[in-house]
Amino acid sequence: MSRARSERFDDLVLDAVDRLRPKWGRQLAAVEFAVEDVPPLSELSDGPGFRAGPIPFGRADTAKGQDPASVVVYRRPLEARARDRDTLGALVHDTVVEQVATLLGLSPEAVDPGYDER
Repeated sequence: MSRARSERFDDLVLDAVDRLRPKWGRQLAAVEFAVEDVPPLSELSDGPGFRAGPIPFGRADTAKGQDPASVVVYRRPLEARARDRDTLGALVHDTVVEQVATLLGLSPEAVDPGYDER
């Protein structure tokens, strides 16, 4: 059965999280992971009045009140950057690692020694 592109992307995010769980499972137990198509306007840097910088691939939000900590990965910017499925998987993994590192206050290399900064 054919899976939608968005479902395959969700699977890449889940695979990236699963790769981190053996080492960081306790710290990630209360973190919610999500996928959104594009970043909200408040995070974009194109056009007049916006801050300068690249389009983000994801974001990490710390827990606030009843809201748990979360990592959000933006599908379309990553798909636009990837030249093939393998590259997309690597970009997704690196994005998840970067956002988890932000939540944990660590470097991406400390979260995953296989992290590949591009």
